[in-house]
Amino acid sequence: MPLSDEKIREILELKDHITEKIEKHEEEIEFLKKNLEIIDSTLTQTSFTKASSLHSKSEDPKSDSIPITKGTDGDIIANAYVTPEQVSIVLNEEIGLNADTPPFKSFFIDRIIGEMKKKDATEVEDGKIQKESVIDFVINKNGPNIREIIIKNYRQQERIKEIINTAGWSLTRMLENLNK
Repeated sequence: MPLSDEKIREILELKDHITEKIEKHEEEIEFLKKNLEIIDSTLTQTSFTKASSLHSKSEDPKSDSIPITKGTDGDIIANAYVTPEQVSIVLNEEIGLNADTPPFKSFFIDRIIGEMKKKDATEVEDGKIQKESVIDFVINKNGPNIREIIIKNYRQQERIKEIINTAGWSLTRMLENLNK
């Protein structure tokens, strides 16, 4: 039984629609592959460990520990643990720093993490990333003192260095402010 002209037109429209979707997805796949190549190239040029070879903190707490030292005397004030999903900054147990001590909130949280959050929000609006991929943080406390700062969804390798460096600077200033 031959198809009617209308059915043939519908089938052709469906074929065109499917073809367009395939082309769109192929373009997206090419875009993702190029970005992956750029990321791999960047990772091999940096001193950081490739994210795929990192272990989680619970597997081996010493393997990916990056010491954060006080600027003046080099004492370790915290350790950063990097996983593909997050950076955990665990403060030295002897150091008691309150989250209200400047410049923690004004500089580290509002300016550094806040600016990263704004950039991510723009990327969400532009459809580049999902809302769930926006950088976020959690501050775990022991009483009033900061025990651990967890930064989730850092997503970009260059952010790790900025997070760790600015955390070190902020924690050092906080200690100086306590001793005034």
